[in-house]
Amino acid sequence: MNHFKFEDIKIGDEVEFSYEITEDKMNKFRDITGDINYLHNDAEYANKKGYPERVVYGMLTSSFLSTLAGVYMPGEYSLIHSVEINYIKPVFLSSSPLKIKAKVIEKEERFKQIELKYYITDKEDKKVCRGNMKIGFIKEE
Repeated sequence: MNHFKFEDIKIGDEVEFSYEITEDKMNKFRDITGDINYLHNDAEYANKKGYPERVVYGMLTSSFLSTLAGVYMPGEYSLIHSVEINYIKPVFLSSSPLKIKAKVIEKEERFKQIELKYYITDKEDKKVCRGNMKIGFIKEE
């Protein structure tokens, strides 16, 4: 986990990390959320709807934005204020590993808040999701 303080962050700073979407994560997400939509849970149904395999939950794909803020940028002192999510194309288990790339595009001194522009890409480096996040800083010790 990173421990960036507000004064450590500069506009243009970047971070990047990869993560896997697995069958186990799909099952746990379904169990936690109760989302039993067939598109995510039935390969035959997904195939009949024109997809090569089950579609990964969009919110599972973007849930790693929490990891982006809480572990990578800024890390320990973060508190997410807002997240804008734009899904560009479906994600499948075979799309993994996914990669999140983020860049600091704004720094608001008054509210001790940064804004990140992020992209999530699949294993072929094609964008599957993009957006912006505003992240505040909690009291540092």
